[in-house]
Amino acid sequence: MSVEELVMQLPRPEKLRLMESLWVDLSNDPDGVESPGWHEGVLRDTERRMESGEEQVLDWDEAKRSLRRP
Repeated sequence: MSVEELVMQLPRPEKLRLMESLWVDLSNDPDGVESPGWHEGVLRDTERRMESGEEQVLDWDEAKRSLRRP
C-alpha cells in the first residue's frame, strides 16, 4: 500500500497532525523548497494592484469570513 493510500485512511485529526508535522519539517529548510515559476508573476501582479489601490488588505479573521461565504 502506498503512503498516499495510508494517509487517505487516517481520521481527519491525524491527517491534520501529519500535515502540521510535514510543514514544520519543510519549513526548517526554506531554501530547500523552491517556489514555482509562476509565483513571482503573481506576487508582482498583487504588488501592482496594492500600489494602484485595486487590492485591499483584510485582517485574517475578515479574510476567513470572506472565503467561507457561500
